[in-house]
Amino acid sequence: MSEKLELTQEWDKTFPKSEKVEHRKVTFHNRYGITLAADMYVPKDAGGKLPAIAVCGPFGAVKEQCSGLYAQNMAERGFLTIAFDPSFTGESGGEPRYMASPDINTEDFQAAVDFLSVNDRVDPDRIGIIGICGWGGMAINAAALDTRIKATVASTMYNMSRVNSNGYFDSANNEEARYEMKKALNAQRTADYKSGEYTLGGGVVDPLPEDAPFFVKDYYDYYKTARGYHKRSLNSNGGWNTIGCMSFINQPILCYSNEIRSAVMVLHGEKAHSCYFGKDAYADMIKDSKYADNKELVLIPDAVHTDLYDGGDKNVIPFDKLKIFFDKM
Repeated sequence: MSEKLELTQEWDKTFPKSEKVEHRKVTFHNRYGITLAADMYVPKDAGGKLPAIAVCGPFGAVKEQCSGLYAQNMAERGFLTIAFDPSFTGESGGEPRYMASPDINTEDFQAAVDFLSVNDRVDPDRIGIIGICGWGGMAINAAALDTRIKATVASTMYNMSRVNSNGYFDSANNEEARYEMKKALNAQRTADYKSGEYTLGGGVVDPLPEDAPFFVKDYYDYYKTARGYHKRSLNSNGGWNTIGCMSFINQPILCYSNEIRSAVMVLHGEKAHSCYFGKDAYADMIKDSKYADNKELVLIPDAVHTDLYDGGDKNVIPFDKLKIFFDKM
């Protein structure tokens, strides 16, 4: 658990530094012995034990992008926050690089709660999490497992098991399509093992084809432009390993979401291509649940998927609403 990380000390975020918070790099480890890197944001001149929030996502992003923006904004509103890089990505440890796992990535959130629970500045009974995009699904998964988490926000969420096994918009949700996909992925495993290295699957397509669907253009506008590009971001560059997300296909998440007793907010753009993930996750959470009263679905009018990454042109991320939500922890 003494994995040595190389941490960038200069400010290299995709958003400006706030003068209202103190910022420093921290590390913590998960139960697999992987050391994770995080940015900690603390409101200046704050006294006493603080409520805390751990933030991660989007899937394939780094803490210098959206999660750091969320963390800094929530620190301005009185919370001690950390934005962390998941295992195998960014400045965090874990080999081989650019792998994902529904188990390990859920554990990453729980490890962040471990770290916050023993921090001298944190009230251990007031810890929440925010997951963005694919990490929204992981956050709900963590909330279903970790009773220390008192409030969860899933922002512009993806269900990574569903999209990996069914394709976008459930367009490949049949046995034949899944078989062909698994056949190709396993052939790639053989090739990777033979070559001794993992082939990258490629990040957001560049150059952008004229006939690209809107959601691809939306991703390009964030990850491939000055708006959100970062040199360590998988989506901005070479992407995950081709086989990196394979285990999501038959290891579904969110199985017991309707047993979550703590508060959960599902936050989504009304016009986001991914909105069906959020709506369905919320519906599953409240179905036959004894704990539906503290669950809410918040739809942002006219907002698309990446608008909830950085606010878009209209600054649509409702940070003050998030403060009210987390204040109730």
